[in-house]
Amino acid sequence: MSKYMNKPIMPITMRFAAHCTVVFLTFSVSAASAATLSRSMDVKGSPSAVWSAIGPFCAIKEWLPPVGACIEDGKSPPTRTLVTKDGKAAFVETQTARNDAEFSYSYAFISSPLPVTNYTSTIRVTAKGDGISTITWTGSYTPDQGKEKAASEALNGVYEAGLAEIKARLAK
Repeated sequence: MSKYMNKPIMPITMRFAAHCTVVFLTFSVSAASAATLSRSMDVKGSPSAVWSAIGPFCAIKEWLPPVGACIEDGKSPPTRTLVTKDGKAAFVETQTARNDAEFSYSYAFISSPLPVTNYTSTIRVTAKGDGISTITWTGSYTPDQGKEKAASEALNGVYEAGLAEIKARLAK
């Protein structure tokens, strides 16, 4: 009989479980967590009038100040390439859902210079009443490790600039 035959198996199992827990905890701490953002703005106009101004997928070049060009690929679902006015950055986005009856569309980044992954977003227009509509722009993303603040500031700035420009254009 071996000297190991009488040793309990439990401590080995417990050590293995403890090791797996440490590995799991290390992995979860190092992984960046998902973030969300949402901005809304009331604008002048019925939902259909607002949607006619912002709903076409490449209409974004008219109301998002940094965008100089939008090239749509003509496929279904469409993919658009947004090029900044200075030509130094490009975003490639694909439409993931569209509901013209409910005045909304969703899209996701295929590629972006922003320090994020898994970015998805929805733009929606709803009636508030008395000729006023609410535009809500929501998004979720995973910021790159160590770039959480930069990602948040960049996306919040984009959302706020876009909504302010829409409001200014519709007020005319």
